[in-house]
Amino acid sequence: MSYLNTRLNDVKTVWQLLVSRIDGQTHTERLNSFYQGQAVGYDQFRKRLLHGRCELFESLPVSAGDIWVDLGTGTGENAELWGQRLQQFQRAYLVDLCQPLLDVCSQRISDRGWPNVSAVCHDATSFTPPESHVDLVTFSYSLTMIPDWFQAVNHAWDLLRPGGMLGIVDFYVSRKYPPHNLQSHGWFQRNFWPVWFAGDNVFLNSDHLPYLLDRFELISLNESQGSLPFLPFLKVPFYSLIAKKPL
Repeated sequence: MSYLNTRLNDVKTVWQLLVSRIDGQTHTERLNSFYQGQAVGYDQFRKRLLHGRCELFESLPVSAGDIWVDLGTGTGENAELWGQRLQQFQRAYLVDLCQPLLDVCSQRISDRGWPNVSAVCHDATSFTPPESHVDLVTFSYSLTMIPDWFQAVNHAWDLLRPGGMLGIVDFYVSRKYPPHNLQSHGWFQRNFWPVWFAGDNVFLNSDHLPYLLDRFELISLNESQGSLPFLPFLKVPFYSLIAKKPL
């Protein structure tokens, strides 16, 4: 994509973010309303917004014959991040409720000729593949967009086989008094970022990490901060977590 086309897509996406209304009575309707005008330029814009995704997928282990479920997959770009390792999965299910984004995902699968990958329009809190259990579940900047996020986490637990892996990267804010082994965010971050993102129905939550660490066995955790497109002097907190369901 040329520099000019990239900038035009950025302008269109920012316009949609700032001006367009989010309409709908259901979560699905609101997602479709929000992303309808952004789907085409979604990936390019969010490469500079959604930090830590490449590092997460590079760190996740894959074994031949594994089953992978990506909950809240968006355009399915996460599948690209595996590179050649994507071929090792027996099946990969890219799940999302937003049809405009899933249309891009389906086109990506068709263009790449991935025979083992399926795009599925379904709720992340209830999607169940034909297989009895899966080996890996991921949430890439989707947990903050799922209203019943705790149910999504619980469902991921149910989907995973004992010893199965969970990978998550997302925005967050800390509790006012987090455990000593977790980062602490100041008053500005804890109060500003939830309000900033809530306008787009992205809900940063101080309970995400504590709940995940309580349910799953931690393998690795990285807490960091990343810049925003056109706002390089502001840093938003994000975390990247790899954990597993105990045996």
